[in-house]
Amino acid sequence: MLNPDCQGFLDHLANIRHYSPHTISSYRMDLMSLSTLLATQQPSQITALQIRKLTSQLHSQQLSARSIARHLSCWRGFFAWYSNRYGCDHNPVMGIKAPKREKSLPKALSVDEAVHLVEHNLGSSANQAADHAMFELLYSSGLRVSELVSLDVGYCREPQYTSVSWIDLNEKMVHVTGKGNKTREVPIGGAAITAIEHWLAQRSTLVKTDKNALFLTSRGTRISPRLVQLRLKAHAQQIGIKSNVHPHVLRHSFASHVLQSSGDLRAVQELLGHASLASTQVYTALDFQHLSQIYDAAHPRAKAK
Repeated sequence: MLNPDCQGFLDHLANIRHYSPHTISSYRMDLMSLSTLLATQQPSQITALQIRKLTSQLHSQQLSARSIARHLSCWRGFFAWYSNRYGCDHNPVMGIKAPKREKSLPKALSVDEAVHLVEHNLGSSANQAADHAMFELLYSSGLRVSELVSLDVGYCREPQYTSVSWIDLNEKMVHVTGKGNKTREVPIGGAAITAIEHWLAQRSTLVKTDKNALFLTSRGTRISPRLVQLRLKAHAQQIGIKSNVHPHVLRHSFASHVLQSSGDLRAVQELLGHASLASTQVYTALDFQHLSQIYDAAHPRAKAK
């Protein structure tokens, strides 16, 4: 059973910070690792030495450096929340670092692969029209899959419902509420608009259980992230793309291709909705050759006299 203070922290993240259910579930599992300490001590009594020993235990259980870092981040946030709530100024996780991990660069499709994937004729059924529109939009705007499925046909404000994300074809924009309840506007490309308009013509013929959702299943309900993942993977395999294609691959492909063409890291950060530029730098990694080309073209002292 989870410690009451830990549950209070999770409630804070869900209700005040508006973290996603998936993130809350991950944090709950991370906090369970603290249960042996919190069973006999108050959070204010836990020491940095105990945290270090607990971290070593996670390492001995063959947890990856990434997983240990996530645990530490969760615990650090918990003690910061606890200290703020009770005014005890105590965070035993501060200064404790996770084991170093190798940097794994996000996978991206080549430009030719990405274009082939999204423009390939899927067929004429309603599901196929929806898939085409979703895939084009993912690559056109770099949306997270959670943002894609949250889109409404247009902005709606009613007594029982208010849109958090929606599409505006007149403005050629999507208005998105992403991580941390942050909002942004992202442009839509011409190919994606055409695919969406074709889908909307099909959508109008469906019986709609969810009248606001932009993308629907054959039953008329809002499509789920998992179903988008399955459909995209199946489509990629069907047309002969050997890479493991999932929605985040299209997001990274979008970022990489825009960055390669423009060299504008700040613009890509804005389009992706990243809070810090560091996130964008890790996420939108370019190959060394392209970085060298940017350096040679941009730096006044790059070329030998």
